[in-house]
Amino acid sequence: MRVVATAGHVDHGKSTLVRALTGVDPDRLPEEQTRGLTIDLGFAAATLPSGAEVGFVDVPGHARYVGNMLAGVGSVDACLFVVAATEGWKEQSEEHLRILGLLGLSHGLVALTKVAATEDGWPELMALEVRDRLAGTFLADAPIVEVDVPAGIGLDGLRVALDRLLAATPPAADHDRPRLWVDRSFAVQGSGTVVTGTLRDGSLAVGMEMAVLPGGRAVRVRSLQSHHHKLEHATPGRRLAVNLTGASRHEVGRGQALVRPGQWHATSCFDARLTVLPTLGHAVERRGAYAVYTGSGQYPVRMRVLGRGRIDAGQEGLARFWIKNPEGLPLLPGDRYVLRESGRFETVGGGEVLDVEPVRPAKHARPDRSVERVVAERGWVERDHLRLITGVQVEADVGRWVVDPAILAAERADLAARVTAAGTAGLDLSTLDDRRRALLDRLDGVGFRDGRAVDAAALGGPAVSEAASRVLAVLEAAGCSPPTLPLSDRGALRELQRAGLAVEAGEVWFAASAVEAAVGRLAKVMTDHPEGFTVADARDALGSSRRSVVPLLSHLDSIGVTRRRGDLRTPGPRLARYSGTGAG
Repeated sequence: MRVVATAGHVDHGKSTLVRALTGVDPDRLPEEQTRGLTIDLGFAAATLPSGAEVGFVDVPGHARYVGNMLAGVGSVDACLFVVAATEGWKEQSEEHLRILGLLGLSHGLVALTKVAATEDGWPELMALEVRDRLAGTFLADAPIVEVDVPAGIGLDGLRVALDRLLAATPPAADHDRPRLWVDRSFAVQGSGTVVTGTLRDGSLAVGMEMAVLPGGRAVRVRSLQSHHHKLEHATPGRRLAVNLTGASRHEVGRGQALVRPGQWHATSCFDARLTVLPTLGHAVERRGAYAVYTGSGQYPVRMRVLGRGRIDAGQEGLARFWIKNPEGLPLLPGDRYVLRESGRFETVGGGEVLDVEPVRPAKHARPDRSVERVVAERGWVERDHLRLITGVQVEADVGRWVVDPAILAAERADLAARVTAAGTAGLDLSTLDDRRRALLDRLDGVGFRDGRAVDAAALGGPAVSEAASRVLAVLEAAGCSPPTLPLSDRGALRELQRAGLAVEAGEVWFAASAVEAAVGRLAKVMTDHPEGFTVADARDALGSSRRSVVPLLSHLDSIGVTRRRGDLRTPGPRLARYSGTGAG
């Protein structure tokens, strides 16, 4: 399904078109029906000739209800722009067009309505005027369809044009992080709280645990409907009614978002690109009672223009916004917004969110959507947090961190120098934070001993990772009675084996030093028992158990240190090399 918003001046026939296309009156409020004026958002759906489903969000055209209009167009795929041939281009036609452009819409078509109420040739003249008004906008090449609902003109052509529009409009992306900006909230007897909105960025399913932001209230999806059809699972791009448990209708409403817990960063400060409308009669500065419209909500903000301090009409610049809601909004770079000035009751401009967690002071900030910039400004940033604030999954450079390349090179050099300077005593690991401990594991020529990082040359042997060093310490302390180690240590054991620091005997692992010490003791046993020694003799000499001694003796047999004859073992050809006794 694609979702299409109507747009255009008041009384140009937006609701009439939706009613004719869907059979549903989008003016659901008694006041709207009495006055014949759309005040709030209306919703309906239709199946087009191709079989494709389209959902409509019908928005108010009156200047007084621009806030409600903005609540409906923040999550749509395309627009049906309506201009009446009887009146032509009007003030709200211009404002709605500019708002849709600021929100990043790139697909739409134009309906020239009420054509039967004009003289011959007049619709063609109006179409030329509309085309001139659309020049340079995303609707510059959009089809213009002449329609008159009471006269039965053009509806079939409009349906065909909508079919083509939907075919050319890309489907909503699925990033596995659903977000539904709530545009309505109400209670249904016997079911409880229901919220509606257009699903973006991920899928929803019955039974999912969700959170409401701002606020963080935990809720669960009890049931799903899309235009009165029950669903178990909904994909991005659908208009949904979501029955929730865990919140009353008064605890969740327009301007809040339904998201998965832990998947979104709630920001109360963001940097953005700001394009000021060319029709604005003044420059934009920090002074003013501003409000940001994004998602389905209106949020009072404090603003500062970055860099020059002002942005002239028709120009583009950068700005920082502080949302006057400390709980913050679930935003990501790439989200779109519209900026209005409440005191003058005018649309100022809008644009694209660039950074949802700015760290540089405003006077030094130069935001863009680059992940590299975000990392460079922080030096170190946890991979999971980086995804929260950028929406991009990046592989970690060290442990769980993504690190700026210049910072990483400098930290490597500094840490290596500190290890070298520590000499044989080694660098105490307790003096390092988690990030630098993780970095030590990535340094060549560094080993570990007794909780200290030591230059491999000082160790007199190959360097191993911190995890391997920990396992080696356990084996060395156990001597000839090593414990059973967990499977999670298997990698460290193989590392020690490759370094010649551990020996695998059957299913038992020994420190190499423990094996050397055992050979020395057994050499003395063989001197005292030239006829050969038994497993019991070895067990007594090594102070160990049969569980450890049997696999150890089998290992020594296999490498020629001992030779088995029945129940006895005698010196093997390689005993002298291991024990240094000269026996053999």
